[in-house]
Amino acid sequence: MTNNPNVILIFADDLGRGMLSCYGQQHFETPNIDRLANEGMKFNHAYGCAFCAPSRASMLTGLHDCHEGTWTYTQGGLYHRLSAGEMTLDQVTELLHTTGLQAGPDDVFLAQIAEHAGYTTGQIGKLEWGFATTGERIRRHGWQYHYGYYDHQRCHGFYPPFLFENGQPTPIQGNTHADCAVNLNWESEENMARRRNREGKAVYSQDIFNEKIIEFLRTYCDKPFFLYHPSQLPHGPIAIPDIHPAVKNVSALTTYEKEYASMILKLDETVGIILDELKRLGIDDRTMIVLCSDNGHEVYYLQEGRTSGRRQNLEGEPFDEITTKFYSETGGDVFNGNDGMGGLKFSSWEGGTRIPYIVRFPGTIAPDSVSNHILANYDLMPTLADCIGVELPEAKDGISFLPTLLEQPDAQETHEWIVYASRLGPALVTSDGWKLRYINSADTFQLYHLVNDYREENDVSADYPDIVTRLSGWMLNACDGDYQNGTPQAHFAAYPDSD
Repeated sequence: MTNNPNVILIFADDLGRGMLSCYGQQHFETPNIDRLANEGMKFNHAYGCAFCAPSRASMLTGLHDCHEGTWTYTQGGLYHRLSAGEMTLDQVTELLHTTGLQAGPDDVFLAQIAEHAGYTTGQIGKLEWGFATTGERIRRHGWQYHYGYYDHQRCHGFYPPFLFENGQPTPIQGNTHADCAVNLNWESEENMARRRNREGKAVYSQDIFNEKIIEFLRTYCDKPFFLYHPSQLPHGPIAIPDIHPAVKNVSALTTYEKEYASMILKLDETVGIILDELKRLGIDDRTMIVLCSDNGHEVYYLQEGRTSGRRQNLEGEPFDEITTKFYSETGGDVFNGNDGMGGLKFSSWEGGTRIPYIVRFPGTIAPDSVSNHILANYDLMPTLADCIGVELPEAKDGISFLPTLLEQPDAQETHEWIVYASRLGPALVTSDGWKLRYINSADTFQLYHLVNDYREENDVSADYPDIVTRLSGWMLNACDGDYQNGTPQAHFAAYPDSD
């Protein structure tokens, strides 16, 4: 392993693995992300969480999201009050610092692993914690430099009038929409006109982040660095300056779908920009790149009669997420963004939580490698510690997958199971392919054997009661004795002045 390798983490937002051509996308290619896979290792059994806030917290803390009382997240939208002049920045900061659990003196976060090893750490992009954060909180998590959004709701628009740099608001000239020019979340004549209206939309956020990423790489290329880029892309509502040439003439796609594909391709361009810059700086062979997503696929290109999304099928019949769920063919997803799995974001089905995960490190990771090692997003912390030669803090849930990257299977420790929360309740997946879902509202379990049931169509809990008993014991222990901890509601912290 190269001494003190640089590390770049590209964290996509709602990127279903089926949207990438290296995982099977048919309507367009993602050449730069494919290059990461072709020159590195692609994982087939990597898991995030059911949606963004717990996934980010899990990754940054090295803990799964079914524990009791480890962290909380607040609602987004607080910074709209700053834009409207209803609150000052100091008031916003104070409210966030007095709501929910705050970091304790002994808590160690992902970036601190690198910081304590002498690395320069930087975060550029979407906020990295909960639905609202502060400059002080980001710094507490170990990021020495940080630039971007501090509010999740504002990330739904791509033309911010201001962003934050090391805690201070910095204006973006020509962007005049207080809500960052957020669009509607379905196709209509009104929404199309709104998207095409360029007034007050001078600079697209990803273009700003690309410039800041290049600046960071050029500034710190002579010393070890850990750069984290949490992108907004391809989270909706759909917004993109132009339809990408690669999909402009694809007849199978509607205009709305082409715009969404262009958001994927915009992220792919960022990967290309990073790869080109690493080569230009002469540090490509000592830089490891990790690309993954927070959760599984979500459908943002809702069009009446064509695509219905996660709530109902094309016939208008609702998905209850217990016995019925989204599939690409029943929901009308032309992209098959969940790669043929059941479910979407927010659910504990595989389509909602299994994510793309790719790692590239020239000269260290063999090219064109594919791994079936079961991987959780909270495994990144121990892997980073392993890579840079520092000790992992105690009481973390992750397992380093560095031996897998180095093709040393005999040295690879494996999770007996991984666990994650969802709105209906927790789910647990074992290394040998069994999956147990718990439905809080019905106090019932469902059991699937993913090895033979990729789409989770056959609940076999009645056939294997012994496996249900064994896995439910593990699950209850993981949830610290209460299955309710395996829901996002258990981690939400309301502001003191909210109803």
